Amino acid sequence: MNEAVTKWWGWGEEGRRLELSDRAVSMLREMVGPAEPSPRVELDEVAMPEARDLPDSLRAIAGEVGLLVAHDQRVRRAAGRGYVDLVNLRSGRLPQAPDAIALPADAAEIVAYLGACGRDGVAVVPFGGGTSVVGGVTPIAGPHHAVLSLDLRRLRTVDVDRESMTATLGAGLRGPEAEAALRAQGLTLGHFPQSYEQATIGGYAATRSAGQASSGYGRFDELVTSLQMITPVGELSTLATPHTAAGPALRDLALGSEGTLGVITQVTARVRPAPQARHYEGFFVADFQAGVAAFRELAQAGTLPDVLRLSDEEETRTSMALSGTGGTTRAALDVYLRIRRRAGGCLVIAGWEGERESLERRRAVSTSTLRSAGAIALGQRPGRAWLHARYEGPYLRDELMDRGYLVETLETSHEYSRLTELYAGVRDALRKSLSSGGASSIVNCHVSHVYPDGASLYFTFIAPARPGREIEQWRSAKTAACAAIVAAGGTITHHHGVGVDHMPYMRDEVGETGIEALRALKERLDPAGIMNPGKLISSGARLSAA
Repeated sequence: MNEAVTKWWGWGEEGRRLELSDRAVSMLREMVGPAEPSPRVELDEVAMPEARDLPDSLRAIAGEVGLLVAHDQRVRRAAGRGYVDLVNLRSGRLPQAPDAIALPADAAEIVAYLGACGRDGVAVVPFGGGTSVVGGVTPIAGPHHAVLSLDLRRLRTVDVDRESMTATLGAGLRGPEAEAALRAQGLTLGHFPQSYEQATIGGYAATRSAGQASSGYGRFDELVTSLQMITPVGELSTLATPHTAAGPALRDLALGSEGTLGVITQVTARVRPAPQARHYEGFFVADFQAGVAAFRELAQAGTLPDVLRLSDEEETRTSMALSGTGGTTRAALDVYLRIRRRAGGCLVIAGWEGERESLERRRAVSTSTLRSAGAIALGQRPGRAWLHARYEGPYLRDELMDRGYLVETLETSHEYSRLTELYAGVRDALRKSLSSGGASSIVNCHVSHVYPDGASLYFTFIAPARPGREIEQWRSAKTAACAAIVAAGGTITHHHGVGVDHMPYMRDEVGETGIEALRALKERLDPAGIMNPGKLISSGARLSAA
C-alpha cells in the first residue's frame, strides 16, 4: 500500500472512515455518557525532538536512495498504533522520533547498516507496517546518541515451492501483497490478523502473530518452517525442514524477538490451496460460560471451525448498539431482533473454509456440538457481516477517538480451569479503574482463539476520555488489568507482543532465570545494545509496574 495515502494519525487509508449513525452515537452516550470531541492537529503542526546528526557511514550505505529525514517521514515512523501512540500523534506532541529512515534493498545492506550503527552508537528500530499496539516500534535511543528507523518495505520477494507447499516471503511484504501473490498461484497463507491490511510478513514473525483463522490455519509461528535474521554479530539462518531434533529451536528464538536481537529479512512458511468455499454463520448461546464449555468440547474433540469467536453478554449488547457502523447494520439488527426477548445471551461466529465436501462434513460435526450445548442457529447473515467487517475495528476506534472516547484493547489466555477467574479478574479491574470519579464504561470481551487446553480472552474497553489526562487514564486501566492477569497466572500477551507496555511483566511471565537467559542471548547477539532498545526485556533492574 502506498505510504502517501495512509493516515499518519490513525489507521489505514487516508479518507477511509467508519461513520457512526446518529442512533449508534445516541446509544453510546446512553451507555457511557457524553465525551468532549478531540480535534486533531495538522501534520506540519506535530512537534517532535530535532533530528540528531547521523554518521557519514550511514549516508554512504544509503547511496542514491538516501536517508529519509523530512518531517512527515519521521512522524510516520515515530509511533505504532496503540492508544498512547494515537493520543500523541493526534495532539501533535511526539516525545520520540527517529532521526532518519533507511530503506535497505537486501540483507547485505542490512548487514552494513547494523555494522555501522554498532560502531557509531546508533540505535536501530526495524519497521514494517508500524501496527504495534504495545509500543513495539517506539524509537527509543537508550544509551545511544541517535535512532535509525530501518524500513523494510523493499524486501518483497516471493518464491513458491509447489512440491513442498511452502513459500519464502520477504519481510517487507504487507499481508494483502503476500496473499495476492499466493492467490495468483491458487494458494493461501491463511493468516488474517485484524492488522492484515497494514502489517507485514516480518511483523508477523517478530511478534508471533496469531491471526483470526488460527484454529484452521495455525498461528504464524506454527506456519514458519525457517527464517533468516541478520544480527549485529552475523546472520542467523535455520534449515528449511519440517522438523529437527538438533537442540533448542533457533527459529523460535527469532520468532517473537520484536527486533531486539536482529532484523528478520525473510521467512519460509507453509501454504495451502486457496479455499474453494467459505461458510460463516452466527449462533446464540445462553451465556458466556456455556459458550466456553462448547468451545472446549469442540477443541478437545478436534472439530474446531477455522474461525470461532464468542462475545460475552456486554460485547453482544455493544455490537447491537453500534450496529449502525460499516456493512454490519442489517445482519446485526437481524441478530438483535432474534435475541432481544432473551435475558443476556452471547453471540458466536463460526467459519469454515476449504474444499466444499470436506467443509460441509466438518461443519455438520461442529454445529452438532454447538446445538447440543443449546446454541441457536442464526443463519449466515451474522457470519457474513463479521467476515465483511473483520478489519474495521481500528477504523471504528479512530471515529470514537474523534468523538472524545478512550478506546483500547488487550488480550491474554489461560487454561480452561482458570479461564473464568482470569475473565472476572480482568473485567472487574478494568471497570473499577475506569469508573473512578463516577464515570461509566464499557468492558467487552470475546474468546478469539481456542485450544484443547485453554483459550484467549480479548478485551475492549470504552470510556469518555479525560481531556489532557488521556494517557494517565489509560495507564491506570492498563496497569490494573495487567496486575489482574498476573494474579490469575495468565499470559501478559497472547498475540499483541511485549514491546514497551508489557515489558514490566516479563519476569512474571518467564521467571528470573528466563529473564537472565534472554538477557544473555541479547548481549551475545547484540553486544552494543543497538537493536530496538527499551523493548521486550529491560537491560537492568526490574521496572515498576505502577
